[in-house]
Amino acid sequence: MIIPRTIRRMKEKMGHKSGPYAHLFEPYDGDEVVSLDCETTGLDVKNADIVSIGAVKVRGNKVLTSERLDIKLKPPKTLTGDSIKIHKIRAVDLEDGIELEEALEQVLAFVGNRPILGYYVNYDIRMLDKFIRPKYGFGLPCKAIELSHVYHDIIKWRMIGGNVDLRFDTISKKLDIPILERHTALGDAITVALMYVRLKYGDPPEVG
Repeated sequence: MIIPRTIRRMKEKMGHKSGPYAHLFEPYDGDEVVSLDCETTGLDVKNADIVSIGAVKVRGNKVLTSERLDIKLKPPKTLTGDSIKIHKIRAVDLEDGIELEEALEQVLAFVGNRPILGYYVNYDIRMLDKFIRPKYGFGLPCKAIELSHVYHDIIKWRMIGGNVDLRFDTISKKLDIPILERHTALGDAITVALMYVRLKYGDPPEVG
């Protein structure tokens, strides 16, 4: 039986309301979000592994590049030639990587109960939850902010007919934001953070 996400979150909150991670389930009332990205060995959550995690904090209209995560994990067995073609991360690049358990601890401490921002962010959250839930007994309870939805909601009112192009490269070009080290976790996290700030605090993007 598939348990609806809201019911699962309520059960997890009740189960951890007095534990060391209770603060993760508290409503967030600050002005920060965490832009997060995972590079993985595939797009199938069930079979893929995480090879790197990047995250950066956004406070109001500022991207805090000094407050970031740039984690490389030890190379998993699923790191193959097909995935290397995308993110260019080889086993030799991960020789100094850390264990997954340590990476998860760093992510939970860094994110806290802040909203998580990303491009196809639900994929990243599902990948992290795949490993967090068996170890801690809960998944990431944070609010998710999908960059493409923020972009769509702003630009759709400026278009007359037609579909909104939500490709990463297109959004970056429309917002005049340079892509930083595409398909690296930290590079994508910072690029998404810059695009989010531009959408929230800058002039509306041009259409057409």
